[in-house]
Amino acid sequence: MQEREQLKSRLGFLLISAGCAIGIGNVWKFPYMTGQGGGGMFVLFYILFLLVLGIPIMTMEFAVGRASRKSPVQAYYQLEKPGTKWHIHGYVALIGNYLLMMFYTTVSGWMLYYFYLTATGKFVGLDADGVGNVFNEMLSQPGIMALCMIIVVAVGIFICSIGVQSGLEKVSKFMMVALLIIMIVLAVNSFFMSGAKEGLKFFLVPDVARMKSVGVGKTIVFAMNQAFFTLSLGIGAMAIFGSYIGKERSLLGESINIAFLDTFVAITSGLIIFPACFTFGVDQTQGPSLIFITLPNIFNHIPLGRLWGSLFFVFMSFAAFSTVLAVFENIICCGMELKNWSRKKSSFVNFIAITLLSLPCVLGYNLWQWDGFKVFGGTVLDFEDFLVSNLLLPLGSLVYLLFCTGKNGWGWDNYMAEANTGKGLKMRNGMRFYITYILPIIILFIFGFGIYDKFFS
Repeated sequence: MQEREQLKSRLGFLLISAGCAIGIGNVWKFPYMTGQGGGGMFVLFYILFLLVLGIPIMTMEFAVGRASRKSPVQAYYQLEKPGTKWHIHGYVALIGNYLLMMFYTTVSGWMLYYFYLTATGKFVGLDADGVGNVFNEMLSQPGIMALCMIIVVAVGIFICSIGVQSGLEKVSKFMMVALLIIMIVLAVNSFFMSGAKEGLKFFLVPDVARMKSVGVGKTIVFAMNQAFFTLSLGIGAMAIFGSYIGKERSLLGESINIAFLDTFVAITSGLIIFPACFTFGVDQTQGPSLIFITLPNIFNHIPLGRLWGSLFFVFMSFAAFSTVLAVFENIICCGMELKNWSRKKSSFVNFIAITLLSLPCVLGYNLWQWDGFKVFGGTVLDFEDFLVSNLLLPLGSLVYLLFCTGKNGWGWDNYMAEANTGKGLKMRNGMRFYITYILPIIILFIFGFGIYDKFFS
């Protein structure tokens, strides 16, 4: 077995982990859910739940990774008591990583393709129907979608194959810093649009009446859901980076920093999107079509629209690709440890595997359309997303929680000792009752609500 690689810097760790959490959901899901849920009221609930739900579980994933110095599959073997079966979840977590990449690579390919279309002026002169047709045309062409997906997989695997420091860390640092700069530039540009004041008021000012019209309970549950899922917890995506860091810093402070970066991107996305929506009278609750149909229309009608549009889709590509890189690293590391492969061999085998596994999502929009997927949303992508978001993330998070607090798991004392090693904010023993008894009930509620919302609401 090769010597364990390490990240070079604390900044690298924070940016890679934040990059894993930051994804395309931050950009289209957070703004429209905020709008629906009473603006600033939703944001307040979201931040509250981030603190009481997401951050404690993130410290657990990091602690398991750092204490074991192993991939998510092998970490349980290292830490569990003899005769227990916690390691089964390690394999389920690996399956979750593959499942996530089976659709995320396709959506990342869409971002890349839209950057190409915008930069080369393909939207110039098209009316609203014309722009909408571009999106539908892309979905009907498996060749173009497959090519973009393969480019994403090939570039991502190549970067990870170079190594943790010289590949993943170096590229993620550049990409995340560029992403943050581009977002700030786009947000400042949005402030000068004619609908900026109205858009920002809708997004940020708490509106209890609007929240009541949606339903106070529904708003709180949606905020709880968004806070929980935005951090990509439950499939070991964070644990792997815990295994690459030293013990200089305690894990609560690092988790808060990552949650802050994730929230900054989500809120800045709203600052970009809402002023544009109100300037051009666009429905801001559209989800994916907002990105691929409405925004290209808006860029068509503003000064320097081609430049702003190109920048926006570079930003979207970086947001998607940062998650792809983080999850690829997890998958490659698992291959190295389970099979004793070199990094290069694990990278090559997984390039073939992920490419083949991603094809059903591509073909689900054209050659493999099937009515059976309607209950999940209509496509293979919706089915794969349901498995990850509604099953593997909440239940996986529950396993990490029980492993870190249960007597027949790793145990509270071991978890606390690892989480509190180093400088920075510490977990407190006073949190034990809440984390051990209340938090599992909240996670089960989120899981149950997700199933109910999908099939029975």
